[in-house]
Amino acid sequence: MDDAFSRGRYATDASIYQIMPRAVVVPRSSDDVRNVIALAREEAVSVLPRGGGTSQCGQTVNDAIVIDSSKHLNRLVELDVEARTCIVEPGIVLDDLNRHLKPHGLWYPVDVSTASRATIGGMAGNNSCGGRSLRYGMMRDNVLAIDAFLADGSATRFAETGAAGEPGFVSDLLALGAREQSEIAEKFPKVMRRVGGYNIDALVPNGSPVNLSSLLVGSEGTLAWSERITLKLSPLPVRKAMGVCHFPTFHAAMDAAQH
Repeated sequence: MDDAFSRGRYATDASIYQIMPRAVVVPRSSDDVRNVIALAREEAVSVLPRGGGTSQCGQTVNDAIVIDSSKHLNRLVELDVEARTCIVEPGIVLDDLNRHLKPHGLWYPVDVSTASRATIGGMAGNNSCGGRSLRYGMMRDNVLAIDAFLADGSATRFAETGAAGEPGFVSDLLALGAREQSEIAEKFPKVMRRVGGYNIDALVPNGSPVNLSSLLVGSEGTLAWSERITLKLSPLPVRKAMGVCHFPTFHAAMDAAQH
């Protein structure tokens, strides 16, 4: 779609920013996405993956070809109840996914406040956290693998290193992590809910296989387009409780939250 009305609908999101896209594509298949990427490469135009548009920082608007996966590429592809994993397309909405999982006693625990609209692809691009991130972690901690298309159109699997058929650039990435290990340790913020910038700290060797999907998570679609995302699921909580803490002042409450 390249008419002014359609482009205008995608010129903004939940943020204050507005940028008119070059065109909007609502793909019905992965082949459609590949064709868009090929066209964009020929015309030297950026592509911008978009989900529910719930971002408040303008990540889903740009002078680019917007690819909206939410309408057609929104399936739960595979569910392994025993292993507590599932494979989804990027456009599936979090609440819809959890409705599929609930009969099996499972859920995806990155419970963002916009769960009725936020897509898993968008959440992965943003490295979303949710209100229970202290218990369950962020998207980075709950994504096991991502099958994606690179800018040249090649299909690549980002998962734990050591698997057969790894792309050739994996060794270069691992070498980067090893070479810059001390710099990363010194400069990266020591906070749990760090969602700004590329997760190159995931490339640092720590004695266990590096999961390259962590590099795509939080990259806002700038490194690849996610075709399928493999998620780690959790059992539904058996009980829920709420605690209320009282503080004499607002500043006392904020000081306590830091610890």
